[in-house]
Amino acid sequence: MDPTAPLADTIAAIATAVVPEQGSVGIVRLSGSRALPIVQAIFTPARRNAVWESHRLLYGWIRDEKGQILDEALAVWMQAPRSYTREDVTELHCHGGIMVVQATLQQCLRQGARLAQPGEFSLRAFLNGRIDLTQAESVADLVAARSPQAARMALAGLQGKLGGSIRALRQELLGLLAEIEARLDFEEDLPPLDVAAWQARLQAIQAQMQALLATAERGQLLRTGVKVAIVGRPNVGKSSLLNAWSGQDRAIVTDLPGTTRDLVESHLVVKGIPVQLLDTAGIRATEDPVERLGVERSQRLAQAADVLVLVIDAQAGWTAADAAIYESIRHRPLILVINKTDLAPPEGIPLPPEIAHRVPAVAAQGKGIPELERALEQLVTQGRPQPNLEISLNQRQAAALRQAQASLEQVGQAIQAQLPLDFWSIDLRGALHALGQITGEEISESVLDQIFSRFCIGK
Repeated sequence: MDPTAPLADTIAAIATAVVPEQGSVGIVRLSGSRALPIVQAIFTPARRNAVWESHRLLYGWIRDEKGQILDEALAVWMQAPRSYTREDVTELHCHGGIMVVQATLQQCLRQGARLAQPGEFSLRAFLNGRIDLTQAESVADLVAARSPQAARMALAGLQGKLGGSIRALRQELLGLLAEIEARLDFEEDLPPLDVAAWQARLQAIQAQMQALLATAERGQLLRTGVKVAIVGRPNVGKSSLLNAWSGQDRAIVTDLPGTTRDLVESHLVVKGIPVQLLDTAGIRATEDPVERLGVERSQRLAQAADVLVLVIDAQAGWTAADAAIYESIRHRPLILVINKTDLAPPEGIPLPPEIAHRVPAVAAQGKGIPELERALEQLVTQGRPQPNLEISLNQRQAAALRQAQASLEQVGQAIQAQLPLDFWSIDLRGALHALGQITGEEISESVLDQIFSRFCIGK
């Protein structure tokens, strides 16, 4: 995608997910100077003398090149600049599904529209000044949000709260730079610089930067979540634990060992953190080729998961098979679930003392789930108190802010070394450039292409 290319062409894309028998409405979106003429060419309003007015829905039919009706639909025109892209935008609201929506898109392309590239609508909104880069990235975050807190955080970014914070920092730095630049040009006409007061202002900006950076780790956790694999030998209650934790009967539970032979997956939110929960085949030596494949997949999954939940049977105790599984995963983030504690011997079970996170449970009765969730939260947050974030930096934004921090640290070093003001201004400009990369005021084509290529087509 070339963000500097002229925006004279009109783009079109399906703006809603196309899933068979899952959606009642599908939307085809167009943006550009010919967005309205293209829709007028394929859409016939039901009212003969209907007038196309901005932001007013019209009811009618979509027709193909032969005049045959493809669908009964609604059409809306959003006249520039009162649209998402600040260009003329039209939308056709069709019946959901695959065939009708795809056929409507094809008619738009036949009339001269070009298929939009991933993120191209949001890219045009950015290039036309409708949103800044933090807001554009928040659009993608909102679409991909997997928990209520992640959605609220993305919405705050979309409303400009993150961009506003960065621009405020930039303004403060511009004030510092203006003072330095003035002294470089008119030093003889100005009183001596109050270095202590100037440094205090600089340190206040650095403290604000550090507070913003502190949001990055938690924000990333809320965006991406964690992958948790339940492992253990057969018939210790892994599937019962998944069912109890997810609140659904996702896995088959029987007294027969080796029942789970394939991956069983569930999604849930724990303490605001999206969790992909995976129940794996019981790990044991077996001659059954199908079960052996399941065991091999479980072992691979254990290496790829963020957190492992090792389940043992309290009635059977800590067996040699449990110890062998533990030895293969002991270097990974681990929670030990001691299941079937209602059947445990009164003298208890000897367990490896180095396992810090231990949760007694009776999975078949749903007991132990709150304790397991607390252990998971403590493990993934490393026991640190976690703020309820309103805004947070993503990885790209955090990297740019760290660059700004490094430039300001160099300013401090230049002051300590009593270097000329020219050196201060060079590093201040470096910090300003890094902050501009966050909001998009100073951004390269390659970075824009990388950011928007991750968007879905139609956004």
